[in-house]
Amino acid sequence: MDHDQHKKIASGKGFFAALDQSGGSTPKALQQYGVGKDQYADEAQMFDLVHTMRTRIMTSPAFTGDTILAAILFEQTMDRDVDGMPTATYLWRHKHIVPILKTDQGLADEAQGVQLMKPIQGLPALLGRAVDKGIFGTKMRSVVKHADEAGIAAVVDQQMTYARQVIDHDLVPILEPEVDITSPDKGRCEDLLKDRLIAGLDDLPTAAQVMLKISIPDVDGFYRDLMDHPRMLRVVALSGGYPRDEADERLRRNPGLIASFSRALEEGLSVSQSDEEFTATLRRSVDEIYAASVA
Repeated sequence: MDHDQHKKIASGKGFFAALDQSGGSTPKALQQYGVGKDQYADEAQMFDLVHTMRTRIMTSPAFTGDTILAAILFEQTMDRDVDGMPTATYLWRHKHIVPILKTDQGLADEAQGVQLMKPIQGLPALLGRAVDKGIFGTKMRSVVKHADEAGIAAVVDQQMTYARQVIDHDLVPILEPEVDITSPDKGRCEDLLKDRLIAGLDDLPTAAQVMLKISIPDVDGFYRDLMDHPRMLRVVALSGGYPRDEADERLRRNPGLIASFSRALEEGLSVSQSDEEFTATLRRSVDEIYAASVA
């Protein structure tokens, strides 16, 4: 583990940039950027276009380690180059941004009010490659839709099982048990989830550390005890479908909780913008999300 990266994540001021859209979410990200499905013939062209978009973001003067602590990458992004060097190397060496890898492979069908992760095929080999490429940690997403105690327990148990494998490779996992913001019992989901997460953290080895990515809670300050847990390195929040203004306002009401936004970060960016327009738009997004994260 890189100790400078660990220090930045633990105590730095800023937020995480989520640049990890995968096969299912990439068309929507490209559409938001102004690239329609009629502009690529197959998946290979689609991923080339989204890497071009991500490269434009990462190389922008508005995208720096002064405001952004870490960037979460899709596996293909990790395997590609930015400005002539591997993406993770570029981020840390030139931007002082910590590289993190999305490792999950999508969601299973809903059962017991939740969507578990599909089994992660080839995880040990992927983690080995991540270490070789200078990745600091990983991210794994599952979804909670209803306050089913057994379902939520299954989500956390699966997250912790994979987290132990990540920790064994000297990487720091981000657990992401997202609570659907449209859930009719979102507050109860959060109650059950927090209790189960605390129990799971207590069961980890004493020296282990994880991060947590969650939906912004209904009750302000709700995750403070998780932030203070000795095995918790950092707690970050997804925008979850809230417009950026609303997500930022909710974030401000939760001191210690910082952003890990994707769609909200890229809001307003367009392939048709000049470099000056693109940089100005991205800088506004970065500045607003940073201000909400350090409030």
